[in-house]
Amino acid sequence: MQGVLKPHLSLNVSDIDASVAFYERAFGVPATKRRPGYAKFDLASPLLNLSMAQAPRTGFNASHFGVQLARTEDVVAHQERLKAAGLPTFAEDQTSCCYAVQDKVWITDPDGNAWEFFTVLGDSPLMSEEAGSTCCTVEVPSTCTIPEVCAATPAGASCGCS
Repeated sequence: MQGVLKPHLSLNVSDIDASVAFYERAFGVPATKRRPGYAKFDLASPLLNLSMAQAPRTGFNASHFGVQLARTEDVVAHQERLKAAGLPTFAEDQTSCCYAVQDKVWITDPDGNAWEFFTVLGDSPLMSEEAGSTCCTVEVPSTCTIPEVCAATPAGASCGCS
């Protein structure tokens, strides 16, 4: 894949301070970014973008998965490739999420796991743009919402956002 920088994993954690202390010991480096209820480890070895947000324990603690890309052009190229492969996508441009301004495209696997292909454009003072934001919780529709896409989709296949 062109422009891929590193894999991304976002965890929901019940105690951000305890989790940061654990991962600092596990990786031997301090968190790259700390904000209220949020932390990020941008690691060179292992090559990983690990973020975590404080959230109630639900039994499912992975928030989402992702692939960090080098540029917006790479995000656009991945969206085009995903759409050509028949996968529903959801794009966000210059959105504030996880204290960063990002361009991204989302897909959801058959088990409901969200994956984002994203690039970081800069830092943001906000976790998300507004209350009720879809930051890190996007669900890509698997039902038809665009009639012309649905008409061109083979029977039994899913279709959805552009």
